[in-house]
Amino acid sequence: MDIKQDLWGYLQTAKKPIVMYGMGNGADKIIERFDKLGIQAADFFASDGFVRGHFFHGKKVLSFSEIKEKYGDFIIILSFASSLDNVLDYFYQLDEAYEMYAPDVPVTGDGTFTLDYYEEHKEAFDSARQLFFDEWSKKVFDNVIKYKLTGKISYLREIETSPDEQWESILSPDSYEICIDAGAYNGDTARQMLDKCSNIKLIYALEPDKRNYKKLAAYSEDNPKIIPRNVAAWDEDTTLVFDASGNRNANTFSLNTKKTVDVEAKKIDGIASTADYIKYDVEGAERKALIGSKELIKNSRPDLLVSAYHRNEDLFDLPLLINELNPDYKLILRKFKYVPAWDLNIYAVK
Repeated sequence: MDIKQDLWGYLQTAKKPIVMYGMGNGADKIIERFDKLGIQAADFFASDGFVRGHFFHGKKVLSFSEIKEKYGDFIIILSFASSLDNVLDYFYQLDEAYEMYAPDVPVTGDGTFTLDYYEEHKEAFDSARQLFFDEWSKKVFDNVIKYKLTGKISYLREIETSPDEQWESILSPDSYEICIDAGAYNGDTARQMLDKCSNIKLIYALEPDKRNYKKLAAYSEDNPKIIPRNVAAWDEDTTLVFDASGNRNANTFSLNTKKTVDVEAKKIDGIASTADYIKYDVEGAERKALIGSKELIKNSRPDLLVSAYHRNEDLFDLPLLINELNPDYKLILRKFKYVPAWDLNIYAVK
């Protein structure tokens, strides 16, 4: 990876004023990192329709036109996420017209993806990269790392693919009869499974958040093929402390939160005796959920979709783990439209 300086190091020496686009949890995480490194955010701005006299971190939130008038030349730090086409188009316009970066901060877990972090884990990254089956997967892998180190969203734009590809040429939906949806949210993925999997008989839908589960359960009342469970996918049967704060990483498990509830957690191996397809999108608990599925993965060898963007280590740790659990899988990596590097999925297929 021919990158000599990461984004954080560059911003420490930048001469231009740094302005942040967006407010919220993502911006808080970036500012926390800035404070540790002595980087100063000169101002904050929001899209014109959202500027209503708000203050953020003690500064009045400006419009972009006010930023341009005030500074002339500046660095934009994009500090919120989106997958909406019109918002992404605006991001790309800004990126082409100005010096703009979207720092990578983990959805959950500690630390920051720096050049030192990459070098420290380079052997694991290299080993994981070699496990991927096709050249496009390796390009996705490389570009995600480049983005994480530089904050340049052009690396993400180069590797965008449509979600339709997973159903058309990666997965084998017509062969799936028993499916498991770990991190079922309100039933949105179960809807896809019912639509795409012509021979489906049962979907075990696991959702730990009580508000989301209520919607999932209501949807399943009219869909007898869906079996909803108000549980978290884990590596043992236990009770977890669930972060119910409502932030973007609210579906995570932590003791360091002011608002928590107890949630039942189960091994997927104890929920179904066989499976043809398992989807894991469990907000940073993917490693735990995979280990809790090890017997199914060994004996039934279901196709897997595993989200790989919640933690810094996901990009190398999860493919290595899947290969350890069953080395017969072909691993494929795809990235859907999203800034930052979210909606990054590992597929393990026969």
